[in-house]
Amino acid sequence: MSVKSENIRNIALTGHGGCGKTTLTEGILYASGVINRFGRIEDGNTVSDYHKDEIEKMMSINSTLTHTHWKDSKGNDIKINIIDTPGFMDFVGEVRAALYVADTAVIMVDAFKGIEVGTESSFMMTNEFENNVIFLINKLDTENANYEHTVNLIKESFGSRVAVVQFPVNEGSGFDAVIDVLKMKMLRFKDDGKGEYTEEDIPEQLLAKAKEFHQNFVECIAEEDEELLNKFFEEGANLSDKEIEFGLLKGMRERKLFPVFCISASRNIGTRDVLDFISNYTESPMDKPAEIGRRPNSQDPIEIPPKLDADPAIFIFKTVSEKNIGELSFFRVYSGKVTPGLDLINEANGKSERLSQLYAMNGKDRKEMNEVVCGDIAGVVKLKDTHTNNTLSSKNYPVVLPEINFPKPNMTMAIVARNKGDEDKIATSLHSLHEEDPTFIIHYNTETSQTLISGQGEIHLNTVLNRMKNKYSLEVDVTDPKIPYRETIKSSVHDSEFKHKKQSGGRGQFGHVHLKIEPVERGKGFEFVNAIVGGVVPGRFIPAVEKGLIEVLNSGVLIGCKVIDVRVTLFDGSYHNVDSDEISFKIAAAQAFKKGFKEANPVILEPIYDVEVVFPEEFMGAVSGDISSRRGRIHGMDVFGKLQKITCQMPLSEMNDYSTKLRSLTQGRGYYDRNFSHYEEVPKEVEMKIIADYEKQRAEVS
Repeated sequence: MSVKSENIRNIALTGHGGCGKTTLTEGILYASGVINRFGRIEDGNTVSDYHKDEIEKMMSINSTLTHTHWKDSKGNDIKINIIDTPGFMDFVGEVRAALYVADTAVIMVDAFKGIEVGTESSFMMTNEFENNVIFLINKLDTENANYEHTVNLIKESFGSRVAVVQFPVNEGSGFDAVIDVLKMKMLRFKDDGKGEYTEEDIPEQLLAKAKEFHQNFVECIAEEDEELLNKFFEEGANLSDKEIEFGLLKGMRERKLFPVFCISASRNIGTRDVLDFISNYTESPMDKPAEIGRRPNSQDPIEIPPKLDADPAIFIFKTVSEKNIGELSFFRVYSGKVTPGLDLINEANGKSERLSQLYAMNGKDRKEMNEVVCGDIAGVVKLKDTHTNNTLSSKNYPVVLPEINFPKPNMTMAIVARNKGDEDKIATSLHSLHEEDPTFIIHYNTETSQTLISGQGEIHLNTVLNRMKNKYSLEVDVTDPKIPYRETIKSSVHDSEFKHKKQSGGRGQFGHVHLKIEPVERGKGFEFVNAIVGGVVPGRFIPAVEKGLIEVLNSGVLIGCKVIDVRVTLFDGSYHNVDSDEISFKIAAAQAFKKGFKEANPVILEPIYDVEVVFPEEFMGAVSGDISSRRGRIHGMDVFGKLQKITCQMPLSEMNDYSTKLRSLTQGRGYYDRNFSHYEEVPKEVEMKIIADYEKQRAEVS
């Protein structure tokens, strides 16, 4: 079915885990006739959560693209693309990608639990991506539902732009009606799961409350336009339907109005009127300002306006590997339109890509499309060299859209192949999993000889490893990553001598050096000084001395870690005309350095990270206490919206389980960001333990 760009609505369902996004998606598809039965998460048969691990865990792990059609008030056929996103913070990268391509964020809030970390996180991301915002208060049919308290929390957290459109008549187990203050009607819902309702007059006892909310709502709308505001003050809430529509559209587009609706996703109550509102009042892709991209290999900005008759430009926001079809890429068209067989250029690598089958998606179900117009979202299979964050555009219109800024990892594990010979297969599978999930990072640390995987938390990493096991039949053992400590010295040794002499028949070995070893300023690295005079060590052996020193610097003296920030001066030595060679001086230099290093007040340095921790104020004591227990130093505390933010420094060695512990301390509402800062000396008691552990491991190996 062909669709006009101005009749497309792109929405992302966001919010904390368990707030009802997947169930609402199911309700929308059922109410609009896309599916003929209402699936349940408990039964593992929803359209959105179709992956094996999602069904097993009964939670969304991936963002899922679905779509439906709905009539607006003018009778236009509106195509609504819906991206159901995960609510658990370990999968926040999926939410970011969805909000990047969506025009409207539908943020769902639990009527009992109120504002949770997923609610706060979603809203902050909408600031960045400038989405329209609608709040849905869900689970109003549960016993502990508290609508007024939840509305107050939303207003406290997100400001005066929050405007009530509906309030419940009878929240709790009997919930079946709402007062709509935009329509000034009571909507009574049938209990058949299809979301149908009848409009009734507002009961007398609720009329005053409804009028007050209507007045407040119209005032919010009038504030978007000076002419409307003057009329509002002169005539009160008597704006015409056209004026209300104008103010609503303007307020939504300018993010000055965040409407609040009442629903029960599990009983499909409120779904249809929310679809009406989305169809009538939220932005279409053609209402959006031009995207600011750039030319390839340049930082010069270029406007990419949403025009159907322009050259095509599409952006890949998600890549998945499906068992039966291979790689499936999800994209949004930002300019022009695309059709099967069209050749485009990947501006990241200059390679040409031919678009084969194009699909409208409903979870794992696909329907072929003859064209995808400007503003629409769809899937394409078998792109050869194109992945998430790539732009495809025509030869005549080479542009690059801004990349999605995915969150940095905050947890790292080391992995080892369980079965010998699987290493190459594991590397290939990990690369494929990274293409599907850019927040999952793989890195081989040459210093510690470990393969490291990093992500957003323990659940995130375990989920990826389970996928590798299920999808590729590969298993790994998980260990803690080795900490990349450093070794250095605090005092100088003016003469560290070593004579390497070996005679075993025939030609022997002889090398003799005197070294001065001294510390240098932190960050200066290694400095080698050749102070030989008179040729006591011939010039041809000097490079061998330096090479021997560098080998020891890389392998360490105390605990097998790199030695940094030392100056070594070769100032004396001797040689033998026959027995001296490069290897002899290399050995002599290495041994002289080890000997002198141990006499020069050696210390171990550990990596220190700058850390920002964000959490609700009530957990201040627990969070700050935990930071102190990890040898963290708090530098400042600040207000971060409705949350608290602690800036501190922590040793990397104390942070391996920090993501999990922080969530435990804050009921899942805390999160943090970290960046490497510097190296500093470890306390003596910690140093002794590190050395003892190293010696024990060496003894076990030998």
